[in-house]
Amino acid sequence: MNFLAHIYLSFDEPEITLGNFFADHIRGNKYQHLPERIQKGILLHREIDTYTDAHPIAKMSSKRLHKNYSHYSRVIVDIYYDHFLAKNWDDYCPIPLKKYVEDFYDLLEENYNILPIGTKRMMPYMIADNWLYNYSNLEGISRVLNGMNRRTNNKSKMNFAILDLEEHYEAFENEFIEFFKDLSTFSREKFNELCEN
Repeated sequence: MNFLAHIYLSFDEPEITLGNFFADHIRGNKYQHLPERIQKGILLHREIDTYTDAHPIAKMSSKRLHKNYSHYSRVIVDIYYDHFLAKNWDDYCPIPLKKYVEDFYDLLEENYNILPIGTKRMMPYMIADNWLYNYSNLEGISRVLNGMNRRTNNKSKMNFAILDLEEHYEAFENEFIEFFKDLSTFSREKFNELCEN
């Protein structure tokens, strides 16, 4: 899953949210200097990613893209799924998306000193272009896919994946809705396990 889903699946716990958000910028076990609940957020992130990669619905979405994007198809599906979470936000959260993401940006700024260097580098762009809020519209998703393509030196051709999203929009949205029910249940169970220990 992509950024917005990881934040949402931290269940409004600030330290869990931080770890779950920046886990991709932490290699191996190089997180043991961080506060305990942030460590749990990192572990939750990894559980979510493992579950997502193995889930038959997420695999089905990815398979639709594989011919054109090869191993990048999973990354693209993560971005699509964040779009559908943002677009249908009111179905999942009583706090308006605009306020929710502003509160999250405040959390990042308040904890800037403990963020990994990769997160610190990314953060100004994320906030300036309001990535999380703009996932809700196709123009925002197109910008994200263009940026991802640039980061692969144009090898991934991910900039064209907006066309695949438009072509198969209903299928991807239905798959997201079904998958996210399962992921939310799984994530809540893992969250409870981690927080009990």
